Amino acid sequence: MTASGANPAPALLVIDMQNTLVAIAHRASATVAAIAGLQARARAAGVPVVFAQQEDEELEPGTDGWRIVSGLAPAAGDTVVPKAAPDSFLGTELDAVLRARGVTEVVVTGFATEICVESTARQALSRGYDVVLVADGHTTSVRPAAPGRYAAPETSVAHHNEIYRNLRFPGRRVRVLPAAEVDFGHGSPSSGPGAPIPG
Repeated sequence: MTASGANPAPALLVIDMQNTLVAIAHRASATVAAIAGLQARARAAGVPVVFAQQEDEELEPGTDGWRIVSGLAPAAGDTVVPKAAPDSFLGTELDAVLRARGVTEVVVTGFATEICVESTARQALSRGYDVVLVADGHTTSVRPAAPGRYAAPETSVAHHNEIYRNLRFPGRRVRVLPAAEVDFGHGSPSSGPGAPIPG
């Protein structure tokens, strides 16, 4: 696969937006709305929509908590890839699914910013894909009220967006765009003048 080509072929990747996880997510409704808008535009443009769906002892297949939230439910033609690790590529069919569709650029959204989103985005780069991290399309958990060493959720999201704005990966194109600026209509997400990119 050749990344950073003249005409990248994108896919929208939605990671772990499942009932149990979205219930503890920071800015859950806003994140769901941003991803839902991306899904509608991707489907209208014929761009693949791929879900990575966690399965483990807390997210048992078939349970309500394991299901993808209703506002983002897969549609006919979408692909759901079960996974058991933070890296959505590890031990799954994700790479094969993307390659079979001719995908060269992965538009990354989902939960949780520092774990599955981060692990998957880095692996996408290592496997030869360009990456668009959707600035307002990924989120993390609401933090416990007790003092701890975790960054506040809004700080963590902003921190990862800033890392990806400045990340240089040889032979790859890495971008951070708000959902409103992801353009599937021309065959690839594109950035232009417009609203500032949120944290």
